[in-house]
Order: sequence, then C-alpha cells, then structure tokens
Amino acid sequence: MKLLKTAPVSAWFGMIVILFYVVLMLFAPILAPFGETEIVAYEFEPWSETYLLGTDNLGRDMLSRLIYAARNTMGVALITTFLAFTVGGFMGLLAATLGGWVDQIFSRSIDVLMAIPSLIFALLLLTIFGTSLGNLIVVIALLDATRVYRLTRAVAMTIVVMDYVEAARLRGEGLLWQIRKEILPNIMAPLVAEFGLRFCFVFLMISALSFLGLGIQPPTADWGSMVRDNASLITFGDITPLLPAGAIALLTVAVNFVVDWMLHQSSGLKE
Repeated sequence: MKLLKTAPVSAWFGMIVILFYVVLMLFAPILAPFGETEIVAYEFEPWSETYLLGTDNLGRDMLSRLIYAARNTMGVALITTFLAFTVGGFMGLLAATLGGWVDQIFSRSIDVLMAIPSLIFALLLLTIFGTSLGNLIVVIALLDATRVYRLTRAVAMTIVVMDYVEAARLRGEGLLWQIRKEILPNIMAPLVAEFGLRFCFVFLMISALSFLGLGIQPPTADWGSMVRDNASLITFGDITPLLPAGAIALLTVAVNFVVDWMLHQSSGLKE
C-alpha cells in the first residue's frame, strides 16, 4: 500500500483503466444488455435509448459486443502471454544456466525465427494450419516466446556468474533448484515488466489478425473484427467503428503507464 501511495498520476490512471477492463472481462454476461451474438434490430441502427451505441452490420447491439470483446480479446491475450513466458522463459533460463551447445542451439534457432517479421510469419502459419482459437494461441505464443527468451537469457546471464549461484552449484544443488531458488527470484522485476509489454504486443497482434480475418473468428466478439465489420460507417460520419479501436488504444496506453512505473521502481531510481 505504501508503494501505491507514491505512484504517479499516470500509473494510477493505468491501474484504474486496467481494473475497469478486468471487471468487464469477468462480468460481461451480467453487464451486457444483450447477448453476444443476439440479433436485436436491423443493421446499423443509430444510437438510441434502447441501443446506446447502435447496432452492427448484422443488427447486434454494439455495446454488448464491446463488453464481450473485452473478455474474449483480453482472455486470449493473457493465455497467450502466459504460454509465451512459460516456453520462452524456461528456454532462456536453461540456456543461461547450462551454456555450451544448449545455449548455441537455442540462440541460433531463436535468431532464425526472429529474422522473419512476426505478423507475416503468423499470417503464413495460420493460413497453413487454420484459424482455430487453439492454433491462434499457439502460433502467437511461439512467436512471442522468442522475445521472452532473449530477455530472460540476457538477465539470467548476469546472475549465473554470481558467487552465490556458484556456491549452490558446488553444494550439489540440482539445475531446477538453482533456477527456482537463486536465479529466478533475482530476475523477476524485469520479467514482470516485460510481461506487461508482451501482453500489449500480443493483444495488438490478435486485434490486427482479427481485423485481417485470421484472428478470433465470428461470431465471437473481438475488437479487431468489430472495426472491420463496421468500417463502412466512417464514410457516413459515424464514429461507431472508432469505439473498438479506442478500446484497444486505451488498454495499451494504460498497461504501458503501469509498466513504466514498475520499471522505474525496479531500477532503484528516485525522483
């Protein structure tokens, strides 16, 4: 609590926005006035007392779709980010701890994958293997795990050479014990901050793929596909398509505000 009291206004703004989105994600069925896929009126109904944000191209309530999209988009992004950190983080810790040929094989393989633009690679893989939700999560997680690997390996390399790690090794402690007790606790600060940034990148990639038709598939609500489905309204001066785009931008800015504050705290710098 003492740390939160010293947080700047930007960090408080970010935390409040994130909390608001989490509430939407957890209580979407209760907060949404209509069902996620329920057709309630004619297509492109204007804003009114009944339909506060109008209806979409199929006559579904836009406000309800926005609320459900918070659960779908953020939920998929969280699962994907956790998977990316599990795979990339573990590989990075192994590479830093074992070194030698393990480090070389992992690092050179990651270099090859990182040489290909992520969005193009994701489009290629999803076109080959299909656009199911499982494929979407696995493909983006594996691509993002390359970035997690590079960071984890870099910060872990500065820890494995410390005397206390060498002492644990000489005592005969196992590899997993060294990672869990000596290395991981000392690199958690940058990893937690990186988790926030990776979540933003994953979140934006899912939205971009959905906009292109290869992300979360209809009729599931998703902010990226909602922008695409209602884009024609912009030509008539209607700002409805900008609402899901604004939801994406607001969450991204909020997470970055919190991550910046966390990085500042972990660095030990003072105002």
